[in-house]
Amino acid sequence: MMDAQSFWDDAASAQVLMKEKTSLESPIATWRSLEKSLEDIKVMVELSAEDDGAEFLPDILNDLKGLAGRVDAAEIEVMLSGPTDRNNALLTIHPGAGGTESQDWAEMLMRMYLRWAERRGYKTELIDHLPGDEAGIKSVTFEVNGVNAYGYLKSEAGVHRLVRISPFDANKRRHTSFASVFVYPEVEDDVVIDIDEKDLRIDTYRASGAGGQHVNKTSSAIRITHIPTNIVVQCQDERSQLKNKNKAFKVLRSRLYDLEVKKKEAEMDKVNAEKKDIAWGSQIRSYVFMPYQMVKDHRTGHEVGNITSVMDGDLDGFIEAYLLGRRANGNEKDDL
Repeated sequence: MMDAQSFWDDAASAQVLMKEKTSLESPIATWRSLEKSLEDIKVMVELSAEDDGAEFLPDILNDLKGLAGRVDAAEIEVMLSGPTDRNNALLTIHPGAGGTESQDWAEMLMRMYLRWAERRGYKTELIDHLPGDEAGIKSVTFEVNGVNAYGYLKSEAGVHRLVRISPFDANKRRHTSFASVFVYPEVEDDVVIDIDEKDLRIDTYRASGAGGQHVNKTSSAIRITHIPTNIVVQCQDERSQLKNKNKAFKVLRSRLYDLEVKKKEAEMDKVNAEKKDIAWGSQIRSYVFMPYQMVKDHRTGHEVGNITSVMDGDLDGFIEAYLLGRRANGNEKDDL
């Protein structure tokens, strides 16, 4: 008779296999659908040629244009094949030096990513939020839940630069602000991350921000410090200390996993140093509001003049250019 532990182990293994099966079947089904659409267009072309049906030409061209867009989307999906590309993403934003200016810019970026997630039908969950003294935020961490969330959002990690006429400057001078975006894959339960409790320092404190009397009376917020790596994570979004602790551990596991991945990437960089594109720096993108309007990615050269659309979450062009650029430069080594 099978014991309870063996049953749950077998059930977990079956779940992993089903997930793997689904991930393999999905791209196959996509490409078969594309092949069928192409065959249908070929039939239309042949029929129109036989009947001298020039009136069908606009429909054929529209179908070809639609098929080309589907092929581009399928190509992007194929590139998201790393072990954690399909995972949920944890995104953290920190303002740079500059006080209120940078804190306001960090909040603008937070809104931009939340709108992007909404456009794609992803769900988001706030983990930690520290408001600024006058405006904006001092830091924020939130989770983006959806298929390939990390695969897409990994393109956004780096320093984001803003140039604008400051709304906080009475003299209406132009200011430059910076904010850093960090993106980590959410580590699933079947990935083993060894965390020794002796290596942790866990502090509780009173949550800041909105929350009424609860904020003042209970120390529900959690801060966890991983002493060997000096990684610090915190959560204060929940009223329950236990829930905050669980969320903080989730972030810690993801950051420790990401740290190991980056170590392996650094080793690969030594081997493939001649392939490294020096254009892929830490300052990834500039958002210029004045004296002209433009958003430009310094890694890929992709730029957009409609800055309002970008700040409303229209980031797919930048993300796709990044993924295609990594492929062209031979840098597809995420999550080794």
